[in-house]
Amino acid sequence: MIRHIVFFTAQAGEIERVRAGLSLLTGNPHASLLEIGTNVKSDQLGNAVDLVVYGEFEDEAALAAYKAHPLYQESIDIVRPIREMRLAADFDSARAVTAPLPIP
Repeated sequence: MIRHIVFFTAQAGEIERVRAGLSLLTGNPHASLLEIGTNVKSDQLGNAVDLVVYGEFEDEAALAAYKAHPLYQESIDIVRPIREMRLAADFDSARAVTAPLPIP
């Protein structure tokens, strides 16, 4: 499974429009799970992120199909002009560390 996580900051006064634009992604049929979350900003070290997109995909082909779907581009067209920062990461959960590793 591929986990796709994207962090966004919105321009001043635009968080609701960014959230609405990102919400279009929930209609994309290629994700096994897709959530748009608002950062509750409770971390003591940093709270710069406003919104998070979290998606789960069967494999890299499903993630590629998600990005090729028209709703993905529609969301980009709305969000890109009113967001400030976007950071994305994808990882294969089958290769994720799930227990402590020895420190080299």
